[in-house]
Amino acid sequence: MADQIPLYPVRGAAAAANRRRAAYYSAAGPGPGAERPSRYQLEDESAHLDEMPLMMSEEGFENDESDYHTLPRARITRRKRGLEWFVCGGWKFLCISCCDWLINICQRKRELKARTVWLGHPEKCEEKHPRNSIKNQKYNVFTFIPGVLYEQFKFFLNLYFLVVSCSQFVPALKIGYLYTYWAPLGFVLAVTIMREAIDEFRRFQRDKEVNSQLYSKLTIRGKVQVKSSDIQVGDLIIVEKNQRIPSDMVFLRTSEKAGSCFIRTDQLDGETDWKPKVAVSCTQRLPALGELFSIRAYVYAQKPQLDIHSFEGTFTREDCDPPVHESLSIENTLWASTIVASGTVIGVVIYTGKETRSVMNTSNPKNKVGLLDLELNQLTKALFGALVALSVVMVTLQGFAGPWYRNLFRFLLLLSYIIPISLRVNLDMGKAAYGWMIMKDESIPGTVVRTSTIPEELGRLVYLLTDKTGTLTQNEMVFKRLHLGTVSYGADTMDEIQTHLRNPYSQTQPPAGGHSSSATPPRKAPRAAPKVRKSVGSRVHEAVKAVALCHNVTPTYERRAGAPAEAAEADRDFSDGNRTYQAASPDEVALVQWTESVGLTLVSRDLASMQLRGPSGQLLTFSVLQTFPFTSESKRMGIIVRDESTAEITFYMKGADVAMSSIVQYNDWLEEECGNMAREGLRTLVVAKRVLTEEQYQDFESRYSQAKLSTHDRALKVAAVVESLEREMELLCLTGVEDQLQADVRPTLEMLRNAGIKIWMLTGDKLETATCIAKSSHLVSRTQDIHIFRPVTNRGEAHLELNAFRRKHDCALVISGDSLEVCLKFYEHELVELACQCPAVVCCRCSPTQKAHIVRLLQQHTGKRTCAIGDGGNDVSMIQMADCGIGIEGKEGRQASLAADFSITQFRHVGRLLMVHGRSSYKRSAALGQFVMHRGLIISTMQAVFSSVFYFASVPLYQGFLMVGYATLYTMFPVFSLVLDQDVKPEMAMLYPELYKDLTKGRSLSFKTFLVWVLVSVYQGGILMYGALLLFESEFVHVVAISFTALILTELLMVALTVRTWHWLMVVAEVLSLGCYVASLAFLNEYFDVAFITSAAFVWKVSAVTAVSCLPLYALKHLKRKLAPPSYSKLSS
Repeated sequence: MADQIPLYPVRGAAAAANRRRAAYYSAAGPGPGAERPSRYQLEDESAHLDEMPLMMSEEGFENDESDYHTLPRARITRRKRGLEWFVCGGWKFLCISCCDWLINICQRKRELKARTVWLGHPEKCEEKHPRNSIKNQKYNVFTFIPGVLYEQFKFFLNLYFLVVSCSQFVPALKIGYLYTYWAPLGFVLAVTIMREAIDEFRRFQRDKEVNSQLYSKLTIRGKVQVKSSDIQVGDLIIVEKNQRIPSDMVFLRTSEKAGSCFIRTDQLDGETDWKPKVAVSCTQRLPALGELFSIRAYVYAQKPQLDIHSFEGTFTREDCDPPVHESLSIENTLWASTIVASGTVIGVVIYTGKETRSVMNTSNPKNKVGLLDLELNQLTKALFGALVALSVVMVTLQGFAGPWYRNLFRFLLLLSYIIPISLRVNLDMGKAAYGWMIMKDESIPGTVVRTSTIPEELGRLVYLLTDKTGTLTQNEMVFKRLHLGTVSYGADTMDEIQTHLRNPYSQTQPPAGGHSSSATPPRKAPRAAPKVRKSVGSRVHEAVKAVALCHNVTPTYERRAGAPAEAAEADRDFSDGNRTYQAASPDEVALVQWTESVGLTLVSRDLASMQLRGPSGQLLTFSVLQTFPFTSESKRMGIIVRDESTAEITFYMKGADVAMSSIVQYNDWLEEECGNMAREGLRTLVVAKRVLTEEQYQDFESRYSQAKLSTHDRALKVAAVVESLEREMELLCLTGVEDQLQADVRPTLEMLRNAGIKIWMLTGDKLETATCIAKSSHLVSRTQDIHIFRPVTNRGEAHLELNAFRRKHDCALVISGDSLEVCLKFYEHELVELACQCPAVVCCRCSPTQKAHIVRLLQQHTGKRTCAIGDGGNDVSMIQMADCGIGIEGKEGRQASLAADFSITQFRHVGRLLMVHGRSSYKRSAALGQFVMHRGLIISTMQAVFSSVFYFASVPLYQGFLMVGYATLYTMFPVFSLVLDQDVKPEMAMLYPELYKDLTKGRSLSFKTFLVWVLVSVYQGGILMYGALLLFESEFVHVVAISFTALILTELLMVALTVRTWHWLMVVAEVLSLGCYVASLAFLNEYFDVAFITSAAFVWKVSAVTAVSCLPLYALKHLKRKLAPPSYSKLSS
């Protein structure tokens, strides 16, 4: 049926178009009626797909005459050839290719191979394996200085000043004192090297702490202590409870009686629930630890790879007849960076250092450079172009007389103040000031700025990529609703369930232990389903019992204080207060805790049995015959138990409504109630049961065992056998569990959306859970449709599914990591383009590397700034890849917050961090950068006017200290005080997030605003110089005095003109700078005539020149505010 559905529904297309289309699809098939290729044929006939362009524009829907030939192709570009290719970037490509080739030759990567690891014999390893040390440093002792200098002189601004400073060693080119050039450059480099050195030393200390952790290693002579960094492949390592696992190991033994243990994987995959792991049965059965050395055994392990959810290997014991072979899977492994949660474990190391799963899933940190720095770098290049042009003009007007090339270079040096070295100093100091303000903000306590070079990035974000578990949610599940079809129980009616439960257990009081397993109880046939409707009480009892039995939860009890490590069962405290539940999912724990609260308590569980305690204290024992764990494919879990008191065998099953609706008997309420609960943001599970006879179970067991032993298509055969049981099951109830959101998540997400930020949720969790949280957190608004991208495995399916998604408008996208991988392989550009148009995107089942890949795709395809926020070790790659990474210190440890650029304590703090600090940092830096450029341009204009008046002589206007004083003492403090400026109050910025939207367009610093500043500088420089030349009378030294004093006053007045909100420190800076200048006049005898500067003529001349340079600008600013006020002024007024 699906194959007959046309790919593109085109309304009222002409018959000829239909014929053409049919012919196009059948590709020389038999005429217009030919069938279209099915979804699976498409994969084989990839030629068809190459001809079938994806619909990437609206015309296909609107234009009635459109057909497949006229649909626009997805980005087909003409190949450039020959010289055109070389000029248009080919040279760059060739250089990069050559460099890559040289690097590959120098550091040839070792090929990863499968390995055989002998237990306790690292010396038997055939190959050399990497050291087991963690290294997060960017440099070493030898590369530190070259590396830091490269990072600095990579910027055109710094490189330019290095060349200018070096030119002063050539006598013919010397213009002023050496210190006027080398002092600012040296200061910039010293500050940068100091900052990098401190950061690098902190990273070194953190690495050293982890690498120096001590572990017990088992040797023939007993236990010895080894450092984490000295562990080798083949070592037998003992890891205690709550200790970090130092390397990837195969789990051999545990102190736990059941032969299994729990580990916490939050630093690896971001999930806070504990994972059960099973020891290799051959080594677990050995009588003592030392026996591990008396056997000859080895582990064969596949080559190291990225996937943290799979492992293939075998365990072989050679010294017994016949040799013992055991297959190893993911449940026999202990990955590095996870933590042992129960018991003591012994494992054999199979991967170390760079080959461990956690390191392979972590990308190298990159040096992040802010967009503002890149924009200023571009403007610097434009200024350099202007500088060269102006120098050439000067030499040309000289008539290329004499050694003109020397004069050209002297002009380049004279006018070099067009590009101010103080720009980097001011911006770096500004960044430090913003960082200090963020950390001192009492509204977001505990915030730490770890990368001080990019605070302005917080004001330019367009995409926010967030983790789910622990970032948007608290990862604390609470049971909210039980629905039986005719009756529903909420939080306020749970006492009714307790009453219903007491009745069946008060009537029958079976003995505490149930029947002993040796006395074979009579096997009862299950009763036929009665025609009469069951009472509510019995239905409640059945439902609660099913929830209490159908799970993978294990109750654990802490040892009594002071009990020995290998404590016997008797030394454990089995009281209710000491019980904690462990499971692979927090939902499971929430359900079992709820059954305990209503009176049915899970007391103990091992691999073969389970005990419940009823409301009256009686123990109910059940044998666990089979368990079918939850998988993302089946979306359900099942368990077969035998009640020891009645010998009744029951198959219980629970799962997602999509999986269970076809398994349970017909009903008219399930779909509707599931929808209602999902709208409330609850995670729903459908619970059902089926009673089996002994014969039915025995038949099932034999078929199931046979399927499990098959080597070919094992998974399919096992699934088929289990499905034979999943028929006509009795629907018991529907449960609703809530994953509580972090405080103020909804208003924060709404604020970010109003600010024009698109939010993508990337999670390792299940599709249903992710969709549920997306709705409850209002990431997807209630009125919006959600398009769930169907699982695709090949190109044809991806093609069809993308076209189905193309037809949807304004709907959120939910896609799984596997489908995403397939689509990116064949249709990367199309998928990203479609996804970017969505109001929200949810990617579920994402691995850490996939998260980082999505961030990189957004950066490449959109060119916009991205921010990643997460709280677990699995978010580190994404945080480091994003332009701006934010880590939350939460339950999942501090790994993400340590790797991030900014660390916060709660998700809601993101709002203030972006709306207030990000916005103000960007606006202040933009104003500061342009003002510093203006300061250099104005003095260079004056130099150009001066030279042109005096016959184009390459002579400096201001000598020595005047130039240094102008850039530092006289104007530095007022200009730098712009970092305290604010256009609106923080409360206003939070109330009107729309103000943030303007920043993403980059209008505060653009070529337009830059040109305005250039014009202002040229006007003011011209006025100051010509004014001084007009008004001076006798001596040339008067020109210097008038122009320089007017210049200082103009700069101070321009700062006052630029400021939007005055701060008392700004006033102090203005007064202090003016005071310093007036005081220093007494000492500048070599530059100024003291008699002239103390006369009234000097005062009026300076005042007149200053007034002409500044008053028109004040008038223009006032007019602009009246006629075209900026958006923020409407709020501040």
